[in-house]
Amino acid sequence: MTSDPSSPFPSPSTSPSDSAGRACGPGRSVPDPSRSVPDPSRRRFLRHLALGSAGLAAAPLGLTGTPLAPRGWVEGRRSRRSFPSGLSRQDEAYWEEVKARFPLRPGRIPMNAANLCPAPLEVVEATEAAGRDVDGDVSFQNRAKYDTLREEVREGVAAHLGVTGDEIALVRNTSEGNATIVAGLPLGPGDEVVVFDQNHPTANVAWDVRAAREGFSVRRVSVPATPTSREELLESFLSAFGPRTRAVAFSDVSNVTGVRLPVREICQAARERGIHAHVDGAQSFGAEVLDLKALGCDSYASSSHKWFMGPKEAGVLYVRAARIPGIWPLAVGVGWGSGPETSAQGARKFETLGQRNDATFAGLAAALSFHGEIGPQRIQERVQELATLAKEGIAALGGTLITSPDPSLSGGVVVATFAEMEAPVLHQRLYAEHGIAGAPTGGLRLCPHIYNTRADVEQALEAVAREIRG
Repeated sequence: MTSDPSSPFPSPSTSPSDSAGRACGPGRSVPDPSRSVPDPSRRRFLRHLALGSAGLAAAPLGLTGTPLAPRGWVEGRRSRRSFPSGLSRQDEAYWEEVKARFPLRPGRIPMNAANLCPAPLEVVEATEAAGRDVDGDVSFQNRAKYDTLREEVREGVAAHLGVTGDEIALVRNTSEGNATIVAGLPLGPGDEVVVFDQNHPTANVAWDVRAAREGFSVRRVSVPATPTSREELLESFLSAFGPRTRAVAFSDVSNVTGVRLPVREICQAARERGIHAHVDGAQSFGAEVLDLKALGCDSYASSSHKWFMGPKEAGVLYVRAARIPGIWPLAVGVGWGSGPETSAQGARKFETLGQRNDATFAGLAAALSFHGEIGPQRIQERVQELATLAKEGIAALGGTLITSPDPSLSGGVVVATFAEMEAPVLHQRLYAEHGIAGAPTGGLRLCPHIYNTRADVEQALEAVAREIRG
C-alpha cells in the first residue's frame, strides 16, 4: 500500500517516526502571526527549530521507568523544536524560549490555567495533522494506527502518574471521569458520600442528583478560610467520616480558593475505614509531580486542556486495579464485549464511548513529549515560583489573599480580593484594558503557568495596581 502524498502521516505500513518533520504536511507549517517580526534571539531560536537537532535524546521516563511518550512521536517533534543548548532551566531566558513555543496573540497574557491553557505549537500541529490524516482517508486500514497510538499514549500517561496502563482510561475530560465514579460506585439507601464543598459541580452537585434518585445521603465538608496546617485540613474530613460513609470525593487543589488538601493523609484515612477515595485532579495534572500509587487514592480524574496544556476533549481516569471490577461503566459501547461481563482489559471498560476523535491521541502524545522534555519537577517548581511572585505582589498592593501564601497549603491557583474594586469588574477591565486573561472565581483568580514569564506576572500586577488606584 502506498502512502497518500497529501497526508502528513505515514501509511499503515510505515511507522509514526517516518513522518517526523511533516506534522503540517509537505512544505507547510502552522502560521504564527504573533511572531511575524521576532527579535534576534528568538529568530535564532526559530531557525534552530526549523533546522532540527543533530542528536536526539531518548524518550523521557516517568515514575515507573516507562517512556512518557511514544518514541516516534517524541523524536519527530523534539527534532524540530528542541531547546538551544546551553540554556539552564534556572535562567529566565529558558522560560522565554518556552513561551516562544506557544501560539499566543500579541497583547494577550493568559493566566487562567485553572480553566483552559494554550497548547504548545507541537501539540497544535500534531492534533491538526492527525485530523487531516483521518479526514483524508477514513478507512479502517488508515485509522488502525491510532489504536496503536492510543495504547502507547495510555502507557505514557500511566508513567506520568506512577501507575500501570491497565489502570488508565482515556476519557474526554475531568467531568466524564468524575461522572464515571459518581454513577458507577455501588450505593444505596443508608449509604453516605462525603464531598468537599469547593468541588467542581461534576464532583459536587452530581452526587446530589444521584442521591435524589437512589436514596443515599451527601455530607459536605468545609475547611477553614485561612488554614494554618495540613492537620487542620485533614481534621475537617476525619470529623465527617462515619460508619455509613462509603466514598469521599475532593479536589486536591481547589479552583475556588487555591487551597491544597492533604491528599495522602485523607486517602490513607479513607482506606483504613473502607471508604473509596476519589480525587478530582483538574488542578494538579500537568502542574505537579504525581505518584498516584504513593498518594493512595482509589480513583483520580483530570483533563488535558488545563495545566497539562494538551488537546481539548481529552482526559484521564485512573482507577486502582482492585477497584475496577466493582465500578459500573458510564457508557457501554464497542469494545465492551457481548455480554454483562466486559472483555475490555482493566480500566479500558470505562472508555467504550463510541467514535472518538483520533487526533486527540496524537495531541496527547505531543503533550507528553513536551512535559518530558522540560521535566515534571521543573514544571512544578516554576508554577510555584510564579504563584509565589503573584502572591507577594498582591500582598504588596494591599489585596486580601484568599489563597494561603504557604506552598504546602496551596498550588498554582492564586485568588485574591481588593477592597477598591469588585472581582468581576476588575477581571473584565484587566482583559479589556491590559490583555490579562484571568477569572472572577472566588475573587480575582490568576493562574500563571510555564508559558508565562516573570515579566508577565509583574505586568499583571502593574495592571491591577493601575485599575484599583484609578
